[in-house]
This record gives sequence, structure tokens and C-alpha cells, in this order.
Amino acid sequence: MVTIPILVEIVGASVANGTNRIAILMQQVGAVAGFQRGKAIPWSAVWSLAPPVIVGALGGAYVATTISAESMRRIFAFVIVLVAASVLVKPSRWLGGIEQRLHQPWRWLAFLAIGFYGGFVQAGVGFLLLAGLVLGGGFGLVNGNAAKVTLILLYTPVVLILFATADQVDLGVGLVLGMGNMTGAWIASNLAIKKGAGWIRWVLIIAAIAAALRMLLS
Repeated sequence: MVTIPILVEIVGASVANGTNRIAILMQQVGAVAGFQRGKAIPWSAVWSLAPPVIVGALGGAYVATTISAESMRRIFAFVIVLVAASVLVKPSRWLGGIEQRLHQPWRWLAFLAIGFYGGFVQAGVGFLLLAGLVLGGGFGLVNGNAAKVTLILLYTPVVLILFATADQVDLGVGLVLGMGNMTGAWIASNLAIKKGAGWIRWVLIIAAIAAALRMLLS
């Protein structure tokens, strides 16, 4: 939500989405390193969810190289408002592990769709992944965050390759942005482990509302 408008001004709309994936890749490396240091990544769950997320991301990225993401961004603005409302109205669902609610084949289909969105536009996919992992998968916020960044790290390289083959990546700009992303992700992942789910809940609420307003008013 923050980087895409800036990248559009620097490299143009057609290259902004692909260039952003370099920074996303570096960001997830920093985040995964921080969560792994705190032993918070549920690896068995990550590996079971990786196939549908990666397949969906590849499909989304392919579509993104051919059409505009504006209509999906508008729809997503309403989706993240609902996520923020869920965090506010029923915080117990987010603050601790709960019984898994999504079972096959719905679980696979849900994460396939989330992966598609992530490959298509990326902006705010973390909210959708967190909703799927916490509300559908029964994870607490800390482990859900750790699984989220790991899944994004797994699909981003293949998506980046697809954008690069479509000549929609500016390597130099992406690397500069990525250095900032990686630093922020390392700090945030360590704060999440130290401060716990309650702190993440309020960060999630503020970020979701800000993101929705940004997309609705832009």
C-alpha cells in the first residue's frame, strides 16, 4: 500500500508491481530469519500450505502481467475492513490458538485464492493470509505471522521470475527499496516475539484501517 504508489512515480505503473517483488523477497528473508531465531515458525503447517499458495501466486502473477489490478484493489479494501472488524469484535480469535475451522478441500481452495491475490497485486496479502491462518487454521497471532512471512517467501521468487520475463522489473530500484524492507522486517519479527499477540493485534487493526482508507480514497 505504501510502496506501490511511490514506485509508480519512479518506474511507471507497468513496472511497479514487479519491482516491488524484489523488496518483498528481501523483506521476507529478514522476517523469516527473525521468526526462526525465536523458533516461532510452524514448519509442518507451512509445507502443507505451500503448494496451493504457490500455484495460486503463479496464476495471479500471470494475470497481473496482462491486466490492471485496480478493480481487485477496490474489492480488497472492503475485505480488510472486515478483517479489522473481526480483530476488534472478537479479539479472542486472534490472541490465541483455536481449533482449526477450515478443512479440506476448503482449506486448499482458500489458500489457492489467497495465493492468487498475492501473485496478482501483493498489497495487503498479509491480512488475508493471517485471516486464513488464524481464523481458519487455528494459529495464534505470533505463529500465524511467522507462517505468513514464510509462505510469502516461498512464492515470491517464482512470481519475481515471471515478472522479470515480462520485462516488468527494475533491479536497481527494487534492491534499494528491499534494503529498507529487510531492515524493517527484522525489527518487526523480533518485536512480535518479544511483545506477543496483544501488540500484534493493535498493529493489525491500525494497518488494516489505514490500508483500506488509502485504497478507497486514492
